[in-house]
Amino acid sequence: PPPGRGQAGPAAGQRRPEPENDWDGPQPEETHPFFTGADTPVPARGRRDEDDDRYDESDDAYDDHGGDGDRRGDGKKKGRSGRACLVVAVVLLGVVGGVSYVGYNFYQDRFGPPPDFSGSGTGAVQIVVPEGASGAEIAALLVKGGVVKSQGAFVEAQKDNPKGDTIQAGVYTLGTGMSGQNAVTKMLDPKSQDVLIVAPGWRNGQVYAAIDKRLGVKDGTTKAVAKSQLKTLGLPDWAQNNGKIKDPLEGFLLPGNYGVAKGTKPEAALKQMVTRADDAYTKADLVGEAEKRGLRDPWQLLTVASLVQAEGKTHDDFRKMSEVVYNRLKPTNTETNQLLQFDSTFNYLKGQSKIDLTEAEVNGNHDPYNTYTVKGLPPGPIGNPGPDALAAAVNPTSDGWMYFVATDGADKTEFAKTNAEFEKLKDKFNDNKGLGG
Repeated sequence: PPPGRGQAGPAAGQRRPEPENDWDGPQPEETHPFFTGADTPVPARGRRDEDDDRYDESDDAYDDHGGDGDRRGDGKKKGRSGRACLVVAVVLLGVVGGVSYVGYNFYQDRFGPPPDFSGSGTGAVQIVVPEGASGAEIAALLVKGGVVKSQGAFVEAQKDNPKGDTIQAGVYTLGTGMSGQNAVTKMLDPKSQDVLIVAPGWRNGQVYAAIDKRLGVKDGTTKAVAKSQLKTLGLPDWAQNNGKIKDPLEGFLLPGNYGVAKGTKPEAALKQMVTRADDAYTKADLVGEAEKRGLRDPWQLLTVASLVQAEGKTHDDFRKMSEVVYNRLKPTNTETNQLLQFDSTFNYLKGQSKIDLTEAEVNGNHDPYNTYTVKGLPPGPIGNPGPDALAAAVNPTSDGWMYFVATDGADKTEFAKTNAEFEKLKDKFNDNKGLGG
């Protein structure tokens, strides 16, 4: 470009020396105030000269060749700069303050304690916790019921409590406006649990009566519902129903704790139990295990489990009791000739629980459930087995056990492999009975 005004160009016939690169040649003097440290001049609003790149000096402005040197020392200029610095400082303080406020709120949202009530609760509200509910799901139910203020309040309190993860399914009576800590403590207190407990080995008749009592309905209501709505309760395909089976639902009211609150319909309570039983039996693979044990179907395996539950007294008894059942079912059994001879099956058909049966009463009865007179398994389960009995039914011992006697008449069961050993156990039982044991 042509040289600017006030700058000399090269002499005629001479060429300006070319720099070896972009940075070796002479560099123009830096005049920008950012680098020189000078105050930034503010051009006056003047008339633009059409023929020059300058403002009209009559307007007391400076041109692009340099500012008015007298103005650099002007006190007004310094005052203006001071005021500008003050404004910048105030703006910066405002920005810093705003950032701090936002940061504090962000910290509270991310890391601060969750919203929580401080009281122990008032009134009474029932909360139904379903099977398998997580802490967050329980917390959501509590928030919906007005028990706690936020899910986080309950979840954090549950984590802080060493037993917090032991809260089980069921119906809980709690208050509204409880702190998360108080809610967790209350739910861990058995007194707050409004649940129906089905014990291992309970017969269906006991379960029906317990449901009637819990719901406050007429005796026999749940039993009638079980009979009339059997097909809608969710039984698996392998469940059976024929004229010999006394209750097709026997064995499917799985032991455990159930949330059966006031106002629940009997069919809802029954469906809850059947669904849980079906899940448990599917996980245990009753279909495959029945085949391994040489049984006809999982229905028979469930029946074996119910016998083990009814006859066994302790956890250690169950596997031995299971072996006794399988050994007596064998075609090669010449000890009892495939007769199980279990008191529990006779008691089931009679709706009783006697331990000392007479030969006359058992030998004179030929009901399919009387295993003293009918070979093989009874037509169906005689109760609802718990998990230990079910596990024993699929994994019996293999020691050759064929007999057993509750020698103390109550809690102690002893086992034998031969008839001679069995007779000694019978004598021991009779001796204890004579002593009132």
